Amino acid sequence: MNFYSDNKSLKFYLSHPVMDKIIKLKERDFVDSNNDMMAPINVEDAIDNYDKVLEIVGDLAANVLEANAENVDHEGPQVLNNEIVYAKGTQKNHEVLRDAGLYGMSLPRKYKGLNFPYVPYVMAAEIVSRADAGFANIWGLQDCAETIYEFASEEIKEKYLPLINEGMTCSMALTEPDAGSDLQSVRLKASFDDEHNCWRLNGVKRFITNGDADIQLVLARSEEGTTDGRGLSYFLYDRRDNAVTVRRIENKLGIKGSPTAELVFNNAPALIIGERRMGLIKYVMSLMNGARLGVGAQSVGLAEAAYHEALEYARQREQFGKAIINFPQVYEMLGIMRAKIDATRTLLYETSRFVDLYKAYDSVSKERSLTAEERQDMKYSQRCADMMTPMLKLFASEYANQIAYDCIQVHGGSGFMKEYKCERLYRDARILSIYEGTSQLQVVAAIRFIGNGSYLKRIEEYEAMPLAEELLPLRQRIVEMKENYLKIVAAADKFGTSSEAYDFLARRMVEAMGHLIMSHLLLQDVNRSKGLNDAEAPEFMKSCKIMIALGESEIAKILTFVENFKEEDLQMYK
Repeated sequence: MNFYSDNKSLKFYLSHPVMDKIIKLKERDFVDSNNDMMAPINVEDAIDNYDKVLEIVGDLAANVLEANAENVDHEGPQVLNNEIVYAKGTQKNHEVLRDAGLYGMSLPRKYKGLNFPYVPYVMAAEIVSRADAGFANIWGLQDCAETIYEFASEEIKEKYLPLINEGMTCSMALTEPDAGSDLQSVRLKASFDDEHNCWRLNGVKRFITNGDADIQLVLARSEEGTTDGRGLSYFLYDRRDNAVTVRRIENKLGIKGSPTAELVFNNAPALIIGERRMGLIKYVMSLMNGARLGVGAQSVGLAEAAYHEALEYARQREQFGKAIINFPQVYEMLGIMRAKIDATRTLLYETSRFVDLYKAYDSVSKERSLTAEERQDMKYSQRCADMMTPMLKLFASEYANQIAYDCIQVHGGSGFMKEYKCERLYRDARILSIYEGTSQLQVVAAIRFIGNGSYLKRIEEYEAMPLAEELLPLRQRIVEMKENYLKIVAAADKFGTSSEAYDFLARRMVEAMGHLIMSHLLLQDVNRSKGLNDAEAPEFMKSCKIMIALGESEIAKILTFVENFKEEDLQMYK
């Protein structure tokens, strides 16, 4: 088994036309190839490198990580002598990926990384998550490595980033007992120690994923007398300083291999990341977007695992003299599962490409002045990444939960039993729509792009893209869906965009737009796959038609609800 080579969609997205631009920017037109044997000489060589590494990830995921997942779920981590000790399987997973040089894939070669763009890095995250979603939290480093690279001083980068390739783990310590989603309320105190020329951290952090990691990025209040986000700065704590008490490991529903801890910082020495006061406003917001991209990959990977479990069971299980996959109620369920995975995966890599572009331009800008065209492209890519990320997090995590649910349903009574993997997948999926910003918070992040018309502009760009003539009727159906979407927005706008009623209807508007985006992306995938031979081309047409039909139905229901909604209806829900 290989979780990369058995999925043609991954190679399809790896060879997307935009990858040419991304790779050239990332590799600075291949300047490193003159003095580094590991650096690619051209785009084709870079793609070949990504392909070979992903083959390794796919092999290890299928034959090591997946094999360890059940025992990891049963054993879990524990606290020994104020140190979190991973389950034996988790430790084995960590060692094999570390020894393969697969930590810090996106970091520059200068810091012992592979200098991969986000697209292949996110693919690796999807593959790892298909094997064990909980372990993805450990291996993926929660975007901490990228945050250090982007914002820390050169001294910090040179000290810590090479250690990640050697197996140092990372975590972000943000939430507190009284500050969950409301990070402006963070109280953990940071004070400067003049004698030792360092910062000191004191306070409690709760629900910290992979708590007790080797490198922790900590949000703390550095400014006396402040109570909001403007008083928060960002710090790096080195676990080797032994100044944090692990109060406990949370007893969780799922992803049990990934320890979620409550931590007490006891005058812990720390280094500041970037500028004071910018901890939440700039650095954490950047990190959270990266982490949400990771949850998108995690969601798609877990959903893929659940689909394969359901498909295999449906093919083998016989009832009334035939395999249950032949019953309409079952094959409809499987078809929708497959379509939702394809829809969120294409959204995942669309988002990743935009992240790649603006991050690459930002990196180049630190070495030379960008041209006017490059600055415009960077600004556009960042805006698209900002608006696609909450849409991805919302749909991928919610669909992963639905697909895990349906996987159990296909198994019937057997799915309720511990002997089958689907019950673990169901438990693991539940956190995806909660951490790194709940689904409700993704709606809050996305709705402003409804209000300012950014999503609609992108939809119009999709409508203008070249398309094979035989696919035009499918596009016309999406255009008609858009007309209903516009009616939904117009009906909501009547209440005023700052009204409680508008906020109440926000999720419905965001969900309608999500269906439009995913339908267009799948249609573009169908169009591009037409030029490939059967061995290379994934089958997107069925998923595209299913998602368009689903979108038509959902948007029609939303329109009916919004047009009949009255402001006084709010009282029914209170």
